[in-house]
Amino acid sequence: MTTDDKARPTDIRLHQQSRILEIFFDDGAHFRLPCEYLRVYSPSAEVRGHGPGQEVLQIGKENVNITAIEPIGNYAVRLVFDDGHNTGLYSWSVLYRLGANHEDLWQEYLARLEKAGYARQAPPAAS
Repeated sequence: MTTDDKARPTDIRLHQQSRILEIFFDDGAHFRLPCEYLRVYSPSAEVRGHGPGQEVLQIGKENVNITAIEPIGNYAVRLVFDDGHNTGLYSWSVLYRLGANHEDLWQEYLARLEKAGYARQAPPAAS
């Protein structure tokens, strides 16, 4: 998996209507990450568990949105989601890893949903 522990964001923009968090890094990387993706890959213990194999599959998050972005020092942000989830601290390296590995991680998530028998509902088109 690609990660960069040294890159820092230069701009973070929330596009609530399209449910996209856009992040620009000082190394030139630029990622557009759906709120659903960020929610299901939250770094919180509630989602990740306390060790390998303890992850909790997040379902029904197709329409989730971010309602607030709270800076945490100079190293992270807390994303507040409209489903009440707000315990994940997204460090710069976590955001970079999620951006750089978006396609692979998204496909992995979809495969886990399918294996669990969950039929994902497509979110309504943004207007």
